[in-house]
Amino acid sequence: MRQPAGQPRGVLKPPDTGGVFRHARYQPPPDLSFFLEHFWVVDWDLRGQAPVTREVLNHPCIHLLFETGRPAQVAGLERGRFTRTLAGEGQVFGVKFRPGGFRPFLDFSVSRLTGKIVPLNKIFGNPGAALAAQIQALDPGNDEARMLAAEAFLRARLPERDENVLRLTHLVELIMSDPSITRVSDLAAVSGLGVRTLQRLFGDYVGLAPKWMIQRYRLHEALERVSADRKVDWAHLALDLGYFDQAHFIKDFKALVGRTPAEYARIPG
Repeated sequence: MRQPAGQPRGVLKPPDTGGVFRHARYQPPPDLSFFLEHFWVVDWDLRGQAPVTREVLNHPCIHLLFETGRPAQVAGLERGRFTRTLAGEGQVFGVKFRPGGFRPFLDFSVSRLTGKIVPLNKIFGNPGAALAAQIQALDPGNDEARMLAAEAFLRARLPERDENVLRLTHLVELIMSDPSITRVSDLAAVSGLGVRTLQRLFGDYVGLAPKWMIQRYRLHEALERVSADRKVDWAHLALDLGYFDQAHFIKDFKALVGRTPAEYARIPG
């Protein structure tokens, strides 16, 4: 039986618009877990209702996307928030790689995918197109068959384990577990890697700078705190997240989320 993955982080609270939604996440098998973080599925039924916009502050990960009515895609990192308007009835099946986990499947830097969504067959050629057709032909409720198809595809072209992927997994764990890491110099100090080494590693394997990753995970943390407690001490939270003042934190939060922290906290959910 498939084991579910943990709760998602970075999914912005949508307005209460009704409709039927399902979000499922599954752990990958052990032989692929070095490269993959999890599989995920989102279903929706908005028939007879207005379209709904869903937004996410993405993690520093590459995704393979198989969506109803769209070509299969490889989604690079998005600097801002990822936005998708859902309408009618449909499904997205996604394969989420670990930070850096997609790089060994490529013969070029992941930075070339940053800010882009490219057709799967541009990366994997005709076999990618065949995988897309196979997954699209499956029954919408058959999550297991989709995962098995994706697993077989990846196993057929599985690269050697790359120590840089393991290194990035460790760096992400450090960032997420230690809120005192708010600058690249902090990450360098606790990891033993130089700032320039970190910048080269992140640029090649992640596609954006380590500073971006640190800020992104701190904003994920802010979203969780704001969602859990509407009586947040904003000045204290700003300091916890490494900001020198409350105004700077609010400016960054609004730029990415589209609302101030106080406005976001008032959204039900």
